[in-house]
Amino acid sequence: MNSTQWSVGVDIGGTKSLAILLDGAGSVVAEHRTATQPGAAAVAAGVVAAVRVLAARIGLRPEDLAGVGVGVPGVVDPEHGTVENAVNLGIEVSVPLAAMISEQLGGVRVRVENDLNVAVLGAAHLIETAGEGPADDLAFVALGTGLAAGLLLEGRLRRGPHLAAGEIGHLRYLPDGLPCKCGQVGCLERYASGSALDAQWPSRTGRPAPAEVFEAAAGGDAVAIRIRDEFVAAVAAAVRILVLTCDVDRIVIGGGVSSLGAPLLDALVGELDRQAASSPFLAAADLASRVRLAPLGVPVGAVGAALAGRKDS
Repeated sequence: MNSTQWSVGVDIGGTKSLAILLDGAGSVVAEHRTATQPGAAAVAAGVVAAVRVLAARIGLRPEDLAGVGVGVPGVVDPEHGTVENAVNLGIEVSVPLAAMISEQLGGVRVRVENDLNVAVLGAAHLIETAGEGPADDLAFVALGTGLAAGLLLEGRLRRGPHLAAGEIGHLRYLPDGLPCKCGQVGCLERYASGSALDAQWPSRTGRPAPAEVFEAAAGGDAVAIRIRDEFVAAVAAAVRILVLTCDVDRIVIGGGVSSLGAPLLDALVGELDRQAASSPFLAAADLASRVRLAPLGVPVGAVGAALAGRKDS
């Protein structure tokens, strides 16, 4: 077996982590899910254990793999392999996470990346392998607890000199709007995120708030209609920002809210079309045709992490 063609990708979330084994053709051949334990040492240990499990399934030692990629929410410096301000993981100060993992895996190449950067790499890979042509200019937007985007421009990740590219959630959306944890007011993520829907519509049945809101709105509930429409308008603003600043050819919507599926996409496309109807400029940009949802149940982030682990991105 040519081990140089195999890599492991780990997508670390605040509560759960998913590791996948990617073969030389870019196909997922095995998965391993675990609970995420807080703290740098625990996060590293969780990655190490997952890599060992997956490598053993194909009869390899971890150090024989082409590489290991790790997607982490927080401020990530891939060049130095450090992670900081990953508060949901219990990591605040800068830690050399890549080195910590590599040392325990016999020196295998380990690359850490921001979770949205690996997600956009994974989305591009899935688009290309589906035969939809090159995805060199792409944004992956995560509608989850917050709002942010991973950017692939001219085939390369755009991180920015201060690693802040894609932080669209902290652009001012409403000048006199809601306070944000970042210290500003009216930030876009206060209106276009899963937590924004949670705040306006506390779950009444134990189901996720987005599902309840969209279902109630479809049933004619006036409050739910207002909340849904305000949310969709804010997501449309995120799409507009990405297209008009980066001119990305495609925007993939992921994150927890994307599991709504067609009701979310239909509402978003309808709002973008509505805006275009009153603006020849927006109509020419054809925003609605650029939007799609991340495929449900596909480990986009873990796939992107595995790809990042085997080469420079």
